[in-house]
Amino acid sequence: MSAAIAIRPAVLPAITRRQLQISLGVLWLLDGLLQAQPFMFTKGFATQVMDPAGQGQPGFVSVPVHWVSTVIAAHPAAWNAPFAGIQLLLGIGLLVPRTARVALGASIVWALGVWYLGEGLSGLASGHAGLSTGAPGSAFLMAILAAAAWPGTDERVPPWLPLAWAAVWVGGAVLEAVPANGGSDLLVIVEYLLGVGALFRSTRALAAATGLAVAVGFWVSSQDFGQLSSGQATDPNTGPVLALFAVALMGSLRW
Repeated sequence: MSAAIAIRPAVLPAITRRQLQISLGVLWLLDGLLQAQPFMFTKGFATQVMDPAGQGQPGFVSVPVHWVSTVIAAHPAAWNAPFAGIQLLLGIGLLVPRTARVALGASIVWALGVWYLGEGLSGLASGHAGLSTGAPGSAFLMAILAAAAWPGTDERVPPWLPLAWAAVWVGGAVLEAVPANGGSDLLVIVEYLLGVGALFRSTRALAAATGLAVAVGFWVSSQDFGQLSSGQATDPNTGPVLALFAVALMGSLRW
């Protein structure tokens, strides 16, 4: 039994801070390429993608989102070109070790700005958001992972990562339990257990592996692969980011 316990963490896929930086760099490059699609240079980007994100939400969300979308709608091409360029630069910056630290800091600021003004906090204040449909937002999750990838004294992912994972999944269970959301009891229980399971080393691997499978399931069944082929997707949605989160959590057991 002791031998099995000793070997178990070693067979899990490990991910270092540098590998996490590279993974985030690839995601930012993808976001930049999606932002460079022809549709994004039209007024429709502001009126059909951004503005609806604030609708049905409290004023502290809907007002700034509507204002930003109105400003962008006036000169969509002039605004979107730097949007796409910034995200491509963030991706490149994360892939280059010398600029990774600066790119991480910039990506956190940019991601939180996109999450608030571009995604309308992913609908969290509306009472209708859920993990299966994209809450708490890919930009927010990328900001968390960027903080986890921040260079440290060693390459190990930080010890607070399981707490962040637990907050995301238990928070998702709470969202699913809101009556207006219509979430199933089974989904509430599964998301709660996935979150709590990460807090204990003995169940963390199971929580991470199951969470990865559930994240992929969400991406396929509820998020339609992020609608990447629609020409109007700004990111691949949360499925791939949650999957990366799961891999990082698995790797935390190896150290």
